Amino acid sequence: MKSTFYLLLLMALVSSCQTSKKVFSEKRDYSFLTDSLNIQPQLEKYKLPGFSLVVFENYKIVYSSQVGVKSMDSKEKLDENTAFSTASISKPITALLCHILEEKGLINLNDPIEKYLKRWHLPKSKFTENNSPTWKQFFNHTAGTSQGGFADYYEGDTIPTIKQSLLGQIPRYDKEIEFLFTPGTSFEYSGGGYVIVQMALEDTLNKSMAELAQEYIFSPLGMKNTTMIQPNEKGFLTNVALVHDKDGKVIRTGLPITPQVSASGMWSTPTDLAKFSIEIQNALRNKNNKVISHEVAKKVTEVTAFKNAVGGWSYGWQKTFGYNNYDWFSCNGSNTGVGGNILATMTDGNGMVYLANGEKPNRFPVMNYTRTKVLTLMDWNKTTKDNIQEMPLSLKKQLIGTYDDFLYGQGMETKIVEKNNRLYVESLLLDFFKGKNENELLYLKNGLFKIIDYPNLLQFDFSNGKVNSVILTRDSMKTEVQMSKK
Repeated sequence: MKSTFYLLLLMALVSSCQTSKKVFSEKRDYSFLTDSLNIQPQLEKYKLPGFSLVVFENYKIVYSSQVGVKSMDSKEKLDENTAFSTASISKPITALLCHILEEKGLINLNDPIEKYLKRWHLPKSKFTENNSPTWKQFFNHTAGTSQGGFADYYEGDTIPTIKQSLLGQIPRYDKEIEFLFTPGTSFEYSGGGYVIVQMALEDTLNKSMAELAQEYIFSPLGMKNTTMIQPNEKGFLTNVALVHDKDGKVIRTGLPITPQVSASGMWSTPTDLAKFSIEIQNALRNKNNKVISHEVAKKVTEVTAFKNAVGGWSYGWQKTFGYNNYDWFSCNGSNTGVGGNILATMTDGNGMVYLANGEKPNRFPVMNYTRTKVLTLMDWNKTTKDNIQEMPLSLKKQLIGTYDDFLYGQGMETKIVEKNNRLYVESLLLDFFKGKNENELLYLKNGLFKIIDYPNLLQFDFSNGKVNSVILTRDSMKTEVQMSKK
């Protein structure tokens, strides 16, 4: 199952061999991570077959560790070249590919995507009569399309075409993909939107998604263990991790087939995805980038969706996190029996990638444990330059209370509490996103508020002695959220 991002988070909160390691840096010994992380007992505790991790710092891969096995049937150990199904991590690859193709003059991402479609056309809708969606609106999930995710297929199944997928002639859907709101006015996570992008690319350039990604991204970046070719196709990788259910058993053949390639069909390793992330980081600083231009890197990582967008979204990347006071671009992927994350800082070249071949209850606790440990052990903590002032007692009294989730819009209880004369924000989701710092609520001299390790600034509206709403601000984007105390 390909979950939407917010459902993945909620499930993560509820669910809450041998190690091979390689140290890449000569200046610092990172082997302390092996002892401190101690991942093997975590695998045993949660019955997770395998876990692969790469950490990068200062624009270089500095640590790699593979724990466990590719398959519980064969007991063959993972290595750094073992590829996993990456699920939705395919999406930022797709968005980047389209921006590269635009830079080469092959497509125009501000155009309505309809003019590029040949095998199928967008369904008629009252929402699109005067607002035909552009390519970019599919990248940041603001086009308004349905079909959040898709079921997997295996050898022996009848594999649908992407046209059949869009027509809803597949498990989980019984009708054609549709528009739920006027493009650009809200946010709805849509794997189906990325299938429309895939069809437009293939119809326009007469090459498969796998061929295009290989030509413009994987080969130029030396991502030798990454592909969008599927297990039922010639050229699929041979060193792969099989998917497992919650009991640790291989699911059918262990090799899920995903015709919706652009949405969730890529296979890769943490090492290759770290190379990819570092290339973007280098492009953002416009230094040592070889494939991705500075302009494209900025475009794909800037916040472009804000209203109802789980704290912020760019073109393919989640911009939800504020770990350790950094701005991050990130993506998590979740398919049945496999999943993982990319987490990368916008500056300083730090981050991590991990992939695991178990079901959600097995992998989520290990992933969450590892992420928190790495964030703490690596001590990435960007110094904040915010101009902080003392918060008036009257404001403190008005703010303290319990509210619906005004930070991520997921309907979960959020509290503002006082500890030692300071205010802190508490919520399950904020705790999930926590780095090494406490989530203190600070009052800035410009009248705005900031929560430590939360990426958006806040402007509260006070009247009649209480707080009524908050305007969340990120760069040039703003969205207002109503607030009421429980």
